[in-house]
Amino acid sequence: MNERISHVTDASFEQDVRQASGRQPVLVDFWAEWCGPCRMVAPVLDQLAVENGERLKIVKLNVDENPQVAAALGIRGIPTLMLFKDGELAATQVGAVPKAQLAAFVAPHLAAV
Repeated sequence: MNERISHVTDASFEQDVRQASGRQPVLVDFWAEWCGPCRMVAPVLDQLAVENGERLKIVKLNVDENPQVAAALGIRGIPTLMLFKDGELAATQVGAVPKAQLAAFVAPHLAAV
């Protein structure tokens, strides 16, 4: 896994996502080990992490190991990508999508550097 992408848990979600400092948006990948489409999205997220550097924080939350946050946010299918800006949900993308579509999804929310 890319060193720019970290894992969050039910216990750390509030601090790592909702209270993330700065103008940097946080993209949360809700996934599970057994999910084929989730594995398809992983390399795209790796590329986005490298390309966007400090302008975007990407984290992953395993829904099997951390069901509370997923349930609270109404996650019904995975992969679900949620983008948080200033601690608030700004956008949601459900399903595996091509890199161009995912880049277009995050672009309007990226912080200027």
